[in-house]
Amino acid sequence: MSIDVNNESGTEVDEQAILDIARYALARMRIHPLSELSVIVVDADAMEQLHIQWMDLPGPTDVMSFPMDELRPPGKDEDEPPQGLLGDIVLCPEVAAKQGTEAQTQHSMDEELQLLTVHGVLHLLGYDHEEPDEKAEMFSLQAAIVDGWRAEKGLTGPSPAPTVS
Repeated sequence: MSIDVNNESGTEVDEQAILDIARYALARMRIHPLSELSVIVVDADAMEQLHIQWMDLPGPTDVMSFPMDELRPPGKDEDEPPQGLLGDIVLCPEVAAKQGTEAQTQHSMDEELQLLTVHGVLHLLGYDHEEPDEKAEMFSLQAAIVDGWRAEKGLTGPSPAPTVS
């Protein structure tokens, strides 16, 4: 799995954890090991510009996903998952820090960025949360991936509750 993490935000973030949880999420979703993903960490101003340009919404947001080859997890009867470029995930640590402190189960900016990374991966794989049933499926899968990764890493304490919009 080729995953690039590029921190352009000026904020110190745990890039290794972002890389690790992205790799874990993609493996768990059975994405081809030669697929490629890019994660870019930007400041609030850059995220606001992307949010306006692509969503026509004001202000910075927490995470945005830009799919490339529209890869999907393989079906149960597929032996070999397709290979390709997953796309880009853009994260904003300023928004993540605020969401982490405002969450029901308060957590760090880095924990929020880990959650947002999984959220972004799921969006790249075609998951959405516009409808209640879609939201339930996506957020359940997101929690299972974050919990599985945390357990594998031996991290204790409650996992961050979904705070993404």
